[in-house]
Amino acid sequence: MSAHPPDQALGDDAPLSDARVVRSWQRNAAPWTRAVREGAIGSRIAVTNAAILDTVRAVRPRTVLDIGCGEGWLSHALAADGMICAGVDVVPALVEQARLAHPAGTPPGDYRVASYEDIADGALTDPARLADWRGRFDVAVSNFALIGDDAVARMLAAVPALLAPAGHLIIQTLHPVVAGGDAPYVDGWREGSWSGFSDDFTDPAPWYFRTIASWIALVHAAGFQLVALHEPIHPGTGRPASLVLCARPRA
Repeated sequence: MSAHPPDQALGDDAPLSDARVVRSWQRNAAPWTRAVREGAIGSRIAVTNAAILDTVRAVRPRTVLDIGCGEGWLSHALAADGMICAGVDVVPALVEQARLAHPAGTPPGDYRVASYEDIADGALTDPARLADWRGRFDVAVSNFALIGDDAVARMLAAVPALLAPAGHLIIQTLHPVVAGGDAPYVDGWREGSWSGFSDDFTDPAPWYFRTIASWIALVHAAGFQLVALHEPIHPGTGRPASLVLCARPRA
């Protein structure tokens, strides 16, 4: 859900690009927030919400960084478990929703506007910029938020510096075999769709398709070693609902 800074001129960007992803999420922040909070996304209710929560809980973190936090659903759920959560997203309207709705009676949340390019350029490890979060987090998690290309690769390479010793990177994404449909099973940009969502959504974000092998290679190139890979099964279809990767920085 995060790529170029929100003040970048996006009107002339390519139709399939990281910049187009951001433009779409800027336009759809309000309907997305409603859809998540009203439980309108069936696959999340049926399987993927539990899949990401169970994976994070299994490594027993005290501190969590939610990358591409959106309206804050995941951070809020983890805070309710007593974890100290911070979240970053490129869309100011979503970050504000995350701040406003952080659950009372839980550890305070810290939500900031930052693009993936910001993170790659050190914004979260430079005390003179957004924050100094170097070595702070037991887990960095991204839930269906890594849908771009170069911006994602650059950002992931900066994540090891944000993790405490023995920290983990956890990613949940669309399952390539299912989400790829009938298109060739090769990496590349795909047109987006809001099929199944309300008419309030417009300008669907494109997304960068990666094979399972490419996801593993991406994580490895960022300085991580994969320690677990899960394919949560949708109870209604019997097919994989997502792909979940859990990795740790290489020594």
